Amino acid sequence: MNYYSLYDVWPKSDSEGVRFLTQFLQQLINGISLGSIYALIALGYTMVYGIIKLINFAHGDIYMLGAYIGYACITFLGLGFMPSLIISMVACAVLGILIEKIAYKPLRNATRIAVLITAIGVSLFLEYGTMAIVGPTTRAFPPIFSNTTFEIIDGVVINTTQIYILIVTFLLMVLLQYVVRRTKMGKAMRAVSTDQDAARLMGINVDKTISFTFAIGSALAGAAGILVGIYYNSIEPLMGMVPGVKAFVAAVLGGIGVIPGAMLGGFSIGIIETFVSGYGSSLYKDAAAYAILILVLLIKPSGLLGKNIREKV
Repeated sequence: MNYYSLYDVWPKSDSEGVRFLTQFLQQLINGISLGSIYALIALGYTMVYGIIKLINFAHGDIYMLGAYIGYACITFLGLGFMPSLIISMVACAVLGILIEKIAYKPLRNATRIAVLITAIGVSLFLEYGTMAIVGPTTRAFPPIFSNTTFEIIDGVVINTTQIYILIVTFLLMVLLQYVVRRTKMGKAMRAVSTDQDAARLMGINVDKTISFTFAIGSALAGAAGILVGIYYNSIEPLMGMVPGVKAFVAAVLGGIGVIPGAMLGGFSIGIIETFVSGYGSSLYKDAAAYAILILVLLIKPSGLLGKNIREKV
C-alpha cells in the first residue's frame, strides 16, 4: 500500500511536471465520470426534499433496482443499451410512484421522525427483498460497449463507457432542466416547493405533482443504476447503500432542495473521491465524503448554492 505526501506528488522537473499534469487530467476525467453518476442520484434526493422536505433514504435502493432491471434486460431479453436504459428508467419511475403512494402519502401530516423511520424501513425492505429474490451473490454486469480508448492528449485517455456515461448524464440533466423550467408540471413543482397550501388554492393538484416528482427522481436513479453497472461491471443487492449516502452528501454539499446544487455536489464528490484514491489510498475515499458532510454542516449548513431560510414558529 502506497501513501503519498504533497512532496511526493509535486513535480520536481519539467518531465515530472508533464507527468503530474497528465495524471491530474486523467484523474479529473475519471472523477467527472463517477461524479455524473452521483449527480443523477443526488437529483432525486434534492427534488423530493425540495417538494415535501423528506429525505428519501430508499432512493439508493431504487438505484440498485435500476441496475438489476438493466441487467435483466441485457442478459435475458437481449436488449441493447438504450432500450435497457429506457425500460429501467420507466420501471423505477413506476416504483417511485408506488413507494410514495403506499409508504409516504399516508404519513404526509405525520412527524418527521415517523417519515424518516418509514424511509429506512422501505430501504431495508427493498434491499433484503431483492436479496431474497435474486440471491446475495455479486453478479457480473454484461459488457455492452467495446473497450475502446481515445487519447485526448498525450497520456490522457477516455474510454467508450465514460463517453456514454457523460453523454447520457448531460442529456438527462438538460431534459430535467427543461421539464422543471419550461413545462406546466415543472411550474407546478416549483409552486408546490414554495408553498403547498397556496399552490392548492391556485388549482394545482399537489398529490399528482408530488407523485410526478418521485417518478422523475426515481427514473434518474434507475439511469444511474444501469450506468454504474456498466462502469464497474458488477452489481449486488446492497450496492445502493454507500453510493446512496454519498449522493445524499452531494445533495447537502450543493444545497439540498436546489437542483443545480445537486449537480455541482455530485461532480464535486466524484472528483474529490477520485483524487483521494489516485494520490492517496482508496481506503480513504469513503471517509473523504463523510468528512465533507461534516465540514459542510459545520461551516455552511445550507450548502454551496443553498440559502439560509428561517422557519416560522
